[in-house]
Amino acid sequence: MRVITFGTFDVFHVGHLRILERARQMGTALIVGISTDELNYSKKGRKPYYDLSERIEIIRALRCVDTVFPEESLELKRYYIENYKANLLVMGDDWTGKFDALNDICKIIYLPRTPSISTTAVIEKIRKP
Repeated sequence: MRVITFGTFDVFHVGHLRILERARQMGTALIVGISTDELNYSKKGRKPYYDLSERIEIIRALRCVDTVFPEESLELKRYYIENYKANLLVMGDDWTGKFDALNDICKIIYLPRTPSISTTAVIEKIRKP
């Protein structure tokens, strides 16, 4: 089974690692789409702290990841799933229900996020002494 997931993966933390490892355990290959700087800006109203090439390098270095590619648009999820021949889409539960329309081409699982860990929380922790 080929598993695909997507994310920004900015300011990489243990929550990112855990969801990627859990996703990889569900299949024989893990494919990761990483939001481009422009896509992240359109979703969150800010550019990532690390640029796309650095984020790709970090994710590509993980043992649990087999393939990495830039995700340019949320509307292209169907194309990415078909192009990479993924059987399973895994996303964090903050996206629950948002991709259910894709269940005609693959199974979808929304995993619980690691409690009390988020990029925003990490950034706030760094800012406060």
